[in-house]
Amino acid sequence: MARKGQTATRIAVAMLFCISLGLLFTPSLRGEEKAGNTPGPSSGLEHETLRILSGYLNQAALHNPELESAFYRWKSALEKIPQVKALPDPRFTFAYYIENIETRVGPQEARLALFQTFPWFGVLDLREDVAAQEADAAKAQYDALKVKIFYDVKNVFYEYAYLAQAIQITREDIELLKYFERVARARYSSGAVPYADVVKTQIQLGRIEDRLKTLQDLRKPLMAKLAASTNFPPDTEFPLPPAVPVMLLSMTDEELFKGLPEHSPQVKRFEYLEAREKAGIELARKEFYPDVTFGVEDIITGPALVPSTPDSGKDALIASVTINIPFWWEKRRAAVREGRAKLNSTSKGAEALKRSLHSDMELALYKYRDAQRKIDLYRNTLIPKAEEALGVTLQAFQGGTRSSLDLIDAEKTLLEFELSFIRALADQAQRVAEMEWLLGKEIPCEIHGAMLPRHGVGLKPQ
Repeated sequence: MARKGQTATRIAVAMLFCISLGLLFTPSLRGEEKAGNTPGPSSGLEHETLRILSGYLNQAALHNPELESAFYRWKSALEKIPQVKALPDPRFTFAYYIENIETRVGPQEARLALFQTFPWFGVLDLREDVAAQEADAAKAQYDALKVKIFYDVKNVFYEYAYLAQAIQITREDIELLKYFERVARARYSSGAVPYADVVKTQIQLGRIEDRLKTLQDLRKPLMAKLAASTNFPPDTEFPLPPAVPVMLLSMTDEELFKGLPEHSPQVKRFEYLEAREKAGIELARKEFYPDVTFGVEDIITGPALVPSTPDSGKDALIASVTINIPFWWEKRRAAVREGRAKLNSTSKGAEALKRSLHSDMELALYKYRDAQRKIDLYRNTLIPKAEEALGVTLQAFQGGTRSSLDLIDAEKTLLEFELSFIRALADQAQRVAEMEWLLGKEIPCEIHGAMLPRHGVGLKPQ
């Protein structure tokens, strides 16, 4: 939409120059519609831009290697839960007596034993809780990385969209300056203007051509950065986005700040880590209690020397209970102190993160509002005034009271305003992406078109 309005400006300028040469032309497109003070409804271009962006986000979500690495870290953390909640493996012992021990009922030849250790009450549950909280923290870290990668994709995509618009505007300006140069040469040949006007036009043309080359050279690194975020091949040729939409937030400031602790995966990760450290402290306290081991032993006994001996060859069956003695208490006290220190560290980290998110959201909101203000300023005030100034300069040029240099200055001002307008469009879209990253979820927005106002340039066909 913005491209159409900008093209109309240059068409109008070129046609008004034709007036000064006595040529026929058609009316300016900018005079056909009235300007509005609010963004217009979204067009197919804006929705096409968002459709392209959605495809890149899906590609990043499915194929970004960094995100895949975080996913498998989460998956590995989940597999730890069934490991820690299981009982220790039972122990089986077989012992063969090299020299038999003679007893009344016969010689003891071998011994079979089976032992099972049981941790103290609640230990397994606490171990499971620690592992589960650690897995939840890994999931939150995965979610945080996902929204960060989405922000990276959106940030470079909107910068790429700005580049597309800037290249188009600059190309149109070059065509207009080339026309100015031909006019200046023609007027110089007729003696109407000095040669300095021709030289100054050529200098300005050279500057704008250099700017265009700089913009074109920027396309390759931006495409490489977009390819890296989406895991496309490094030499992928991405199409230029057709437009940058105006995005009006549907959430209030209060809702945004309230949603930070509720939705931010970074905050949730610290919450899970705090819960893990609390469970870890309780687990360390359980180390003051013993583990209990139950056992069953069978002593294989051979027949007695005297066959008539009662219970000859009867095996001995033994049941046992073993407990370990938690004797070194200082070691266990140190483990509790370690857990408390980890908890304090995590709590302070969470507090610092919340403060950082709050300040970053404040700054992002300021930059978003500043960009929206500039969009309104350039669309409704500065660009129409620059067009009006260009029209007045054209009329003066027709009357011979202004030089082509004045006309170039007026066109340069309009060019800078149009580029600044597109820059503000990209900035506000990037700030929305940044706020979504901080919040941890997509922010509902009203999507509007970015059409420049059509005021005309102050002249009508005579």
